[in-house]
This record gives sequence, structure tokens and C-alpha cells, in this order.
Amino acid sequence: METRRDIFQAIADPTRRTILSLLALQAMTPGAIAENFNSSRQTISKHIQILTECQLVRQEQKGREIYYYFNPKKMKEVADWVSQYQQYWDNKLDSLESYLAKIQKKKK
Repeated sequence: METRRDIFQAIADPTRRTILSLLALQAMTPGAIAENFNSSRQTISKHIQILTECQLVRQEQKGREIYYYFNPKKMKEVADWVSQYQQYWDNKLDSLESYLAKIQKKKK
């Protein structure tokens, strides 16, 4: 049975978010990614593995090198899920703003 990693735990890690930002700009090899960090290459490979398991990145073999690519479709799924709560919080914050304005008026 294949266990799937939680995508939100994957993007919660700052190193993995940085890797995603790098790959959003261009495809990179694991070595090229690791050069951007003060961590061991093995540690960075583990982060890449987690991102791959979550389908946030995909890999492609080109000759002897493996290149990793950002998967914008998977990130859009995350953004779409989060956006459903944006309207809820916008409404709550608007209500709070109105309430605070009323209190402010009463003090004057």
C-alpha cells in the first residue's frame, strides 16, 4: 500500500518552499538545487523526494542527469482549496472593522 504524504506538511517546511521557488524559475538537477543550501545533498534529496511524492515536482531523466520541474497544476489545487476560505475570512474581518468603527464613534 502506497502512503501519500500530506501536501500541506510538505509546503510547511521553509526549505521545501525554497526548492519550489527555485524550480518555478527553471528545471534543476539535485546537485544544482543543493548548491543553494547549507544542508547536505542527502538532506536536500529527502526534501525533493517529499515534494515528488506530493506531486509538487516531477522528475525527468535526460541522459545521465535527472531534472526536477515544478508542477503548477498541483500547486493550483492547493491554492484553489485555500481560496475557498478567503471569502469567509474577508467577511469576518469586514465585520470586525465595522464593529471597531462603531466603538470608535461611541467614544467620541
